[in-house]
Amino acid sequence: MDARLKQEDVSSSSGKDIALDKQPPSLIELSDSSSESDDEGPSKKRKLGVVIPEGFLQPLPPVRQLPPTPPAAPDSPSPPALQRFSQAGATKQFWKAGDYEGCPGGGRDSYSGGIDHVRVHPKFLHSNATSHKWALGAFAELLDNALDEVSSGATYVKIDKLKNRKDGNRMLLIEDNGGGMDPDKMRQCMSLGYSAKSKLANTIGQYGNGFKTSTMRLGADVIVFSRCRGKDGRRFTQSIGLLSYTFLRSTGKEDIVVPMLDYERREGSWNQLIRSSFGDWKKNLETVIQWSPFSTEEDLIEQFSLMGDHGTRIIIYNLWEDDQGFLELDFDADPHDIQLRGVNRDEKNIQMAKTFPNSRHFLTYRHSLRSYASILYLRIPPRFRMILRGRDIEHHNIVNDMMFSQEVTYRPQPGADGVYKDTMAAVVTIGFVKDAKHHIDVQGFNVYHKNRLIKPFWRLWNPAGSGGRGVIGVLEANFVEPAHDKQGFERTTVLARLEGKLIQMQKNYWKTNSHRIGYASVGNKKLLTESAEGDDSLDSEPQTPSKPGRHSASSSKPTMRSSDKFSSRSNDGRHTSLGGKTRMSTRFESGRTLNLQESSSSPSTEAVDGDDVSRHQPHSNGGKINGLSTATPLQVVDIEQLREENRQLRERLAQQDGEILSKLQHDLQTERERCRTLERQLQEAQEKIDQMNREQETLIDIFQQEKELREAAERNLRKKLKDASTTIQNLLDKVTLLENVESPNGKSES
Repeated sequence: MDARLKQEDVSSSSGKDIALDKQPPSLIELSDSSSESDDEGPSKKRKLGVVIPEGFLQPLPPVRQLPPTPPAAPDSPSPPALQRFSQAGATKQFWKAGDYEGCPGGGRDSYSGGIDHVRVHPKFLHSNATSHKWALGAFAELLDNALDEVSSGATYVKIDKLKNRKDGNRMLLIEDNGGGMDPDKMRQCMSLGYSAKSKLANTIGQYGNGFKTSTMRLGADVIVFSRCRGKDGRRFTQSIGLLSYTFLRSTGKEDIVVPMLDYERREGSWNQLIRSSFGDWKKNLETVIQWSPFSTEEDLIEQFSLMGDHGTRIIIYNLWEDDQGFLELDFDADPHDIQLRGVNRDEKNIQMAKTFPNSRHFLTYRHSLRSYASILYLRIPPRFRMILRGRDIEHHNIVNDMMFSQEVTYRPQPGADGVYKDTMAAVVTIGFVKDAKHHIDVQGFNVYHKNRLIKPFWRLWNPAGSGGRGVIGVLEANFVEPAHDKQGFERTTVLARLEGKLIQMQKNYWKTNSHRIGYASVGNKKLLTESAEGDDSLDSEPQTPSKPGRHSASSSKPTMRSSDKFSSRSNDGRHTSLGGKTRMSTRFESGRTLNLQESSSSPSTEAVDGDDVSRHQPHSNGGKINGLSTATPLQVVDIEQLREENRQLRERLAQQDGEILSKLQHDLQTERERCRTLERQLQEAQEKIDQMNREQETLIDIFQQEKELREAAERNLRKKLKDASTTIQNLLDKVTLLENVESPNGKSES
């Protein structure tokens, strides 16, 4: 890099020395200055009275410097850092990476200034990252951070694959051109729980934990390069931070140590920004070089040249592997995508996605980052691009995959205090996926929170049959709080109410619209279920006389129980009345018809399929023979009536079929006549065309003859002209000859 690195002048220690001769022996003066080194004005100092423990002023033992990284041999399969990582018994599988204890006796330094403090063990990085059960959820956290930088001028986020120069392994790159991070923000980013986004209205992050969990879920180590222009746009800084689980494990650390390097631009060149001492800065540089994919400080600085004036460049390396030793991330299946191996990948769903493109996101979002990222946000800011391996991710709204869609407004009920702090409503768009007519099992709600997808295709209703199949929905629920991994919601009463409401919406929509995609009416299914699940002890129930005047039969006939009455509509919603009795016809997919009758006697159901008649009657007062109920004369009469009605129905259907057939024959005859007329017109047109062709040929012949005559006349005239020219020439020759003969005679006479 052309910019020359200058070492910042280390302030003289004379101003910071402890003046023991001016203070009591038990007190020291501590300087407290701002972390940002501003040029304006002296640093503010404050004096604190502190009791000095015994032996506090004893000289400290010399700090052991880390050995420099030896150059890797060309044939070496891995650098020394990775060799130590392997020797330490570490694993490259994420779910086993937390099994280590650290150095024994390393926990003595938990006493600082007379006050115990809580330490964070490196193992916490792994246990904290286990909140991401799904690796693509970790990508979503990093995309959230990039999208939050839109307010700072970010126009893109780029995800790509890199190659580690030290060992040749693959690395993951996430880069954006947002505002970047100054040295203080970089340290907050590497720390746990720091987040200023929760106070901002249009940002997604709020817990200050997403960067650590996401990067540690994807790989063991991450190095961050960030360039910032400062709050006023005039204080340019660039920082490097290394969060290396490999380094912490291999060296047996029992605290999370994060080496960092800071640079500040002054007078057109980049200078080292030293926060404590040059020795500490040099130690951080050696650690970063030893445990990062870069071998020199120039290689580190070169990464900033790949960025603009501001932005952040995140490189995740030592990516996790699966049980078979392959990378958990699949870079080879699609050159423009990053996919997951293992249980999230279903080859059957991948093939179905090619056949049913409108259901592609439901079938592929579990293993494809491109598919998941395209539906990750409900809205994308204008001119903001998400670039995955060189190709833009096209934003997709699931509403565009719907048909017969409806919008339902849901307003959450007040909480225990009677009001909500943020009263808001959610507009739920529900409908069938466009491939629902193929009866594929696609359903669920995409629930967003502050524009971010939290629950993709959330399946709430799980009936035993095909109920709810093909129904999808989209809503933005800002009144429920997401969990830390942003892959679910906190279990609250508000969430439980929302779940119940969404289930009710899906049931109502399915009941109203299922017939539009080829399913039987829900009302008919319920009717059949009630008839099949009737009370087994009907014969033991006491019978009550029917109400007089309701039917034409005598009042001594038994009446059916209210639980045995069938009151349902057919698929087309029509009721037919025959002989004063209410009858309904339910059509099934197999072509069978179920006729239902309500009369003063016990109900009877009859399935008609041609001449095959099977009857199912509830038990009456008659006795049972071998477990089968015997039919009473009244029931026989009802059966005969049903047969007569069925015969009339067949005749009516036959008559309708005859009318339809007659109409079809008439239409066919009309079409035939029309075809004949068209044929005649076509034949006449063809004859006219032939006649015109003949006339054209005749004219051509006439023109040809006239042309030949003209050419013959022209040849004759040319011949006559030639003969005339010859005659004229001969006459001229004779005149000349005569003149020559007369001339000598004249001379002789003179």
